[in-house]
Amino acid sequence: MHYEKLAIPDVVLMTPQVFGDERGFFMETFRQSEFEAHCGHYYTFVQDNHSKSAHGILRGLHYQHQQPQGKLVRVTQGEVFDVAVDMRQSSPTFGQWVGVTLSEHNKQMLWVPPGFAHGFYVTSEEAEFQYKCTDYYAPGDEVSLRWDDPKLNIQWPLLSYQPPQLSSKDQQGLLFIDAPCFR
Repeated sequence: MHYEKLAIPDVVLMTPQVFGDERGFFMETFRQSEFEAHCGHYYTFVQDNHSKSAHGILRGLHYQHQQPQGKLVRVTQGEVFDVAVDMRQSSPTFGQWVGVTLSEHNKQMLWVPPGFAHGFYVTSEEAEFQYKCTDYYAPGDEVSLRWDDPKLNIQWPLLSYQPPQLSSKDQQGLLFIDAPCFR
């Protein structure tokens, strides 16, 4: 596994070594000891999630404030533009974002630590998105940031420059300036 710290160094892009032949492929997607060595902390993953979304869907930007979740995310079908926003007030990268393309072809994974908002936009016809979480989903604790917050100025690769499809919850997302942050 190759680990690459991004512009926000706590967010890590992971590229697995893929062994393939005419039968298909094999890859290791997680090894606790290497994850700890390259991502800096011990985390226990307690929940795995899997979603399927159509072209032009944007999910996020989500985080839990009282029960923050770290997320190890990957795409097993299709392609998404995946974004992490630093919500930690004590961080030198507070209010900054990083984005990467994750796909079934590049097989990359992104580590989004606790203290970050996270979201993704589907750029393929459809996408299946899977992720491991360090804490359980707590619906009453979830915060949604506006995907188009002018302060964040996220450069989403919108297809045909059309607004994305959002859930009703995400349509009511908070501006960054009004959202609860981490210390």
